[in-house]
Amino acid sequence: MNGKVYLVGAGPGDAGLITVKGLECIKKADVVVYDRLANPRLLQSMRSGAEKVYVGKLPDRHTMKQEEINQLLVDLALEGKTVTRLKGGDPTVFGRVGEEAELLRENGIRYEIIPGITSAISVPAYAGIPVTHRDMASSFSIITGHESPDKLDRMIQWDKLANATGTLIFLMGVAKIGYISQQLIANGRQETTPVALVRWGTRAEQETLTGTLADIEDKVKAANFQAPAVIVVGDVVLQREKLMWAEYMPLFGKRILVTRARSQVSELANRIEELGGESYEFPVIETVKPSDPIEILNIEKSFSKLDTYDWIFFTSVNGVEFFFQHLQEHGLDIRSLHRAKIVAVGPATAKALKVRSIIPEQLPERFQAEGIVEMFGDRLEAGQKVLLPRGDKGRLWLPEKLTEMGLDVTNTVTYHTVITGEDDDELLRMFNDSGIHAITFTSSSTVTNFLAIMKRMGIQDPIKHLEGVETFCIGEITAKTAEDAGLTVGRIAEEATIDSLIQSLCAWNALGDRPSEL
Repeated sequence: MNGKVYLVGAGPGDAGLITVKGLECIKKADVVVYDRLANPRLLQSMRSGAEKVYVGKLPDRHTMKQEEINQLLVDLALEGKTVTRLKGGDPTVFGRVGEEAELLRENGIRYEIIPGITSAISVPAYAGIPVTHRDMASSFSIITGHESPDKLDRMIQWDKLANATGTLIFLMGVAKIGYISQQLIANGRQETTPVALVRWGTRAEQETLTGTLADIEDKVKAANFQAPAVIVVGDVVLQREKLMWAEYMPLFGKRILVTRARSQVSELANRIEELGGESYEFPVIETVKPSDPIEILNIEKSFSKLDTYDWIFFTSVNGVEFFFQHLQEHGLDIRSLHRAKIVAVGPATAKALKVRSIIPEQLPERFQAEGIVEMFGDRLEAGQKVLLPRGDKGRLWLPEKLTEMGLDVTNTVTYHTVITGEDDDELLRMFNDSGIHAITFTSSSTVTNFLAIMKRMGIQDPIKHLEGVETFCIGEITAKTAEDAGLTVGRIAEEATIDSLIQSLCAWNALGDRPSEL
């Protein structure tokens, strides 16, 4: 049986602007066919094992011709696959969806057209320009500006278009901006009519150039303003001074690579995007339960005597998560902990305990193992029994220090931190295009695993590859690991928390140039 093809509008660039149905089509696809106008972050929603096919331009290959893309969709569907064709913006607005759908129908292949948010209205909105305004424009036109002047003249009736609507929106017309301006002026549009070009609107690279029909060509040349961009002609452009908003976001203009564990990466990514940045999730670690028989036996032994411990120290959120998984598997509940004083290192770990109705002791001032000894040293007595549920990559400083102090320490590995098994060609492409502005590391494991994965993906010298990318670490221990590996650490969060890391990112962006107006 033949498969089915979904012709999906990916929206203007911001991954959050895809429709709910469009995202569902990505998640259930066997194959996703995409080009450069679709945000690569959308591909991270693909199910495991699904295939990605890039039909944009590569260093060793020109952009795949439309006829070849049409046939590719047919061939994949004839193999019985569910195919999602991701197209920037809306597929029916200069997206050539008609050609793709026509060939699919000729071959008896089922398809659906899933509309997307067109760049014609969304890109101006992100630049603070509404395409209509009750006092300035009650209508707008969308015109292609991509064709040659001769073809533009055949397709466009300039004498009727110039003043047909209050707002004129040209897509793909940067190279023809001079000709477009000349034709509009020659056919009755005032030379003083405001014009805006918005490049890579809704993305981290968003830039806006404003002028008038009389001078916009010279400004484009002077700024070397490049495609892709949306051109807006009309008085609504004047609203930008009042309504521009994206440029004021604390992380505007920055694409930030997030390397946390798979189960935690979205938390930091969401915070970045709430503040106007663009995050790219690249999980480099996963946490799994131990499979070694000796470690399993050790867990059973330590959990069989939970009511004998005087202290239980949790040094991470993962430590809490896996502790309670093991607790449940052993048929136990929090009543088993009635004797122990419970300590959390850091507010996130404390929150994970509070969710389970356990209020930990006062937080150490330093959110790392040393802080426990500093805070509770006078209460830690020789002979007291301590349980340390931890990961296999955790530092040994705390169990060794407590043992040195005479405490009876049960050091139990409750989870393993392992490297992820996924490579990411899109990430390499962004690095090559200088599309990653900063990278965040939240643990020593994220540093070592990230560098290992980069080498696995064919980057012989990952350190050199990261030149020009600002490096952020969540604490001194992580920073030392990064520096020992050869990385230049730009900033260290004042506290080992996500909040502090976010504050560091915002402070960094506030000091740099923010490419909003040229």
